[in-house]
Amino acid sequence: MKKLQTLLILTVLILFSSCEDLLEVPDISMETVQLLAPSDSTTVVQSNVNFTWDEVYEASQYHVQVAAPSFENAAQIVVDTLIVVDSTFASPRFNRVLTDSDYEWRVRAQNSGYETEFTMHKFSVDTSGN
Repeated sequence: MKKLQTLLILTVLILFSSCEDLLEVPDISMETVQLLAPSDSTTVVQSNVNFTWDEVYEASQYHVQVAAPSFENAAQIVVDTLIVVDSTFASPRFNRVLTDSDYEWRVRAQNSGYETEFTMHKFSVDTSGN
């Protein structure tokens, strides 16, 4: 009987440790989101701004923020949204109509257990030449 209890306890412990391995969330905290556009210190000449970045493997969502004129001296947080990676997710992009001004934008990748640091670029919108 004692051997049966010991065997049962060992079996339960092995099953629990195996399940933990299956449910482990990948640590993406050391990854970096690569921002593609608008590139750093650029001027966008259209009010409809397309934001794009490279995907981070194992990210389940992206936290996107845009501030005017900067995050340090924000007069306004223009965008603060989560973009979820699901069956409708085609590529890491987001667009927004913005007025002529200076902006900073940043993105971080997230999953259920970890998040990256924000990656940030600054840009300006100037439609006066159109």
